[in-house]
Amino acid sequence: MASLPPLANLLAFEAVARRRSFALAAAELHLTASAISHQVARLEAQLAVRLFERSAHGVRLSVAGERYMARIGGALDAISAATDDMRQGVSNSLYVHCAPSLAGLWLMPRLRAFAQACPDIALNLSAAHTHSDFALGQADIDIRYGVPNWPGLVVEPLFEERILPLASPAFIREHRLKRIDQLLDVPLIQSNVSVVQWSDWFREFSDKRAPERFTVRFDRAQMSLDAATQGLGVALESATMAGKHLLEGKLRPAFSADKAVRVKAHFAVYPARHAKRPPVEAFLAWLHGEAARR
Repeated sequence: MASLPPLANLLAFEAVARRRSFALAAAELHLTASAISHQVARLEAQLAVRLFERSAHGVRLSVAGERYMARIGGALDAISAATDDMRQGVSNSLYVHCAPSLAGLWLMPRLRAFAQACPDIALNLSAAHTHSDFALGQADIDIRYGVPNWPGLVVEPLFEERILPLASPAFIREHRLKRIDQLLDVPLIQSNVSVVQWSDWFREFSDKRAPERFTVRFDRAQMSLDAATQGLGVALESATMAGKHLLEGKLRPAFSADKAVRVKAHFAVYPARHAKRPPVEAFLAWLHGEAARR
């Protein structure tokens, strides 16, 4: 680890990057702004890159700084969390990273059951579209969404999902939705990150082409579903993710149940070496049990 910069320099860089201010970073770390500036300068000298762009309007990360922050931020968080666990005597800590919509719509409502089943495990849950970097120790398990292409990792599918057009009952009544071709005349909600797009669905169930322009676009299924409940249009989303909306009657399938594309898009992903840890084994067993009961 001869190339590892001094921790003080990394902490100074991370604080400035997060606070966007040398003065605020200095106050947080109980140092002078001059000391923070010198530490960042030493780090820039060691890396031979400029990490920040300074101007009269303040400070912001350079392109190189953005890349570096994306890599070391999680590593510093992992060190901090591990240190807190040691101080508090936590031996069975578990770090799970999850795709945001699955975390909010499916996983969170079930976590009480996990806490009751495994009261000795201290669960730490984070959510983001970006995947965890296992090499940096950011997570024990990453629940990912997408097309599985993660070599060198164990990849376990959670469940099969039905992707179908969903809308509020009021919207369906107002537009008298009965035929697929009527979708061309009503607002459609675009979910940018979905593995099944409107073009895929139209190709499967219609001889018409999907529209190329959409009234609204979202990068999370949760926002797409919320927009549909508010009558903004028809969302093409997972019936699993929309389970609560469907149960409460806030959304309904626009057509019959057979007008759904079936996919496996959520996966529990982890390095094989993690599987031997008892908290990982316990969480995976619980997770697959919940997936089977959904």
